[in-house]
Amino acid sequence: MPVLTLVYGLPIQEAVGVSLIGIIATSTGAASYYVQQGLSNIRLGMVLETATTIGSIIGATLAVYAEEELLALAFAMVLTYSSVYMIRRPERLACPNGGRTGAITGSYMDPVEDCEVEYGVRNLKGGMLASAFAGSMSGMLGLGGGSIKVPVMNILMGVPIRAATATSNFMIGVTALAGAIIYYANDLISPVIAATVAIGVFFGSVSGSRVAMNMRRGAIKRYFALLLLFISALMVLEAVGVLA
Repeated sequence: MPVLTLVYGLPIQEAVGVSLIGIIATSTGAASYYVQQGLSNIRLGMVLETATTIGSIIGATLAVYAEEELLALAFAMVLTYSSVYMIRRPERLACPNGGRTGAITGSYMDPVEDCEVEYGVRNLKGGMLASAFAGSMSGMLGLGGGSIKVPVMNILMGVPIRAATATSNFMIGVTALAGAIIYYANDLISPVIAATVAIGVFFGSVSGSRVAMNMRRGAIKRYFALLLLFISALMVLEAVGVLA
């Protein structure tokens, strides 16, 4: 979304709509690989997705009538919060941990540490509320919601960063589709631009998911947080007119 607005000069509402199409492609490209590797917690994803989809529809409806500068600033604030929170709160889970407890549990074989990670999901109600907020930000700002859901699942709900990333990727396609329908109904999605973005994003997500499998959890968190800070800085500059 920042590339479409800052580099190609697309109006932010149109960029958000196209970005949502790209997010659908991201989920399509990477989710199947994560599920195959046993990283995605499908049960958790389905539970959280109910709240996320409702939030996405509400956010997309609001964004159609919102000012571009306010959307850019909101985008930057969300990303900055997520990145700072992840940097300040290191992952609590050790490999291996003490077993699985909670209404929803999960496990996977960590390919880097070469051990089985077991975990139990805590604070499900808080996760549902945060997912609804993530969905609204997705529909409003063209996010997949992962910039909010990944930190929430990792820090608040006790899901390992690798599983949180995979589960978020499993969810974002449905979240983005709910918001994209609103933008399409308001004639804010260019089919040509959307198709071009979707093709590039699909192949990028396929390669990115495989690279992530060979990275240590701490490195994934640091790179993710730094990327969010960089993008939020660009969007602040866009909002105040420096990069307009």
